[in-house]
Amino acid sequence: MLHLQDARLFARVAAAGSFSEAARQLDLTPAAVSATLKKLETQLNVRLLERSTRSLRLTPEGEQFLDTCERLLAVWAEGEAQLCDRYCGLQGVVHLSAPTDLASVWLAAWLPEFLRQHPQLQVVLHASDTVQALPRDGLDMALRYGDLPDSSLVARRLCTNRRVLVASPDYVRQHGAPEHPGDLAHHRCLTFFLSGRRHVQWQFSRNGRGVQVKIDGPLCASSGSMVRQWAVQGEGIAYKSRLDVLPDLQAGRLVALLPEWTTEDAPLHAVVLAQKNGPLRVRRLLDFLAERFGTLPSEGPLPAADAAQEKLSALAALR
Repeated sequence: MLHLQDARLFARVAAAGSFSEAARQLDLTPAAVSATLKKLETQLNVRLLERSTRSLRLTPEGEQFLDTCERLLAVWAEGEAQLCDRYCGLQGVVHLSAPTDLASVWLAAWLPEFLRQHPQLQVVLHASDTVQALPRDGLDMALRYGDLPDSSLVARRLCTNRRVLVASPDYVRQHGAPEHPGDLAHHRCLTFFLSGRRHVQWQFSRNGRGVQVKIDGPLCASSGSMVRQWAVQGEGIAYKSRLDVLPDLQAGRLVALLPEWTTEDAPLHAVVLAQKNGPLRVRRLLDFLAERFGTLPSEGPLPAADAAQEKLSALAALR
């Protein structure tokens, strides 16, 4: 008989890619995790994982079983939530995943406000630029940019959003601003490392014609927040989500480059296991975030490099 804890343990091992990391997350010993997996394979009479000294890999049977485990965990979580809503009221814990910039720029201020409205709730914010799985990673909701692939999850669009090319006024003063996407080959570009690779293709379009530019630069990070910080420090040009850099643009710490070019569309979604019958605490947080993000100016002109350069020149003339 398959036990729920066994399903949860297997899903966590599959997500972590190692016994030791899964053991750390579950507060178990690696030996206990390994023993449970061996027992599970014996019970099912099938090999779920291919083990090597450096990594774990799911077998085809393991992939199929993982799908079963995730559906089982989702059904259990929904049933548990319905009972809690009925008998416990609005209380409990919401596990929310969000990109690092989104977490620090907006959620750091908004979540305490939400909890003041609902003092019986708790929120655990998982700030990560790695795409985490629901419910495999124990999440109730994840905020994600871009168009989402088809899945059994429910996605709600929170607001429109585009990428924007940005740099600090100091960088523009020292190195100038690109006049065409092709000019980026001669600039220091700040790159993002995700899913095992550097993202070095930046997309633009103008008058119906698309341009994809391969860029390079000396600095690369797996944290979007670090890329934004480098841009503010004047280390180079970044290709960021507008929402991530909106306060920096409004405060003049960053300026928009190539504003006449259209950049990649990257709408913000909230992904949940279920919407209609999901936990009340998750639905309340989802509605709160939709209202907050809906108030942000996701469209319209941004402070551009030309205006920043004029301001710098005017200040220099006064000295």
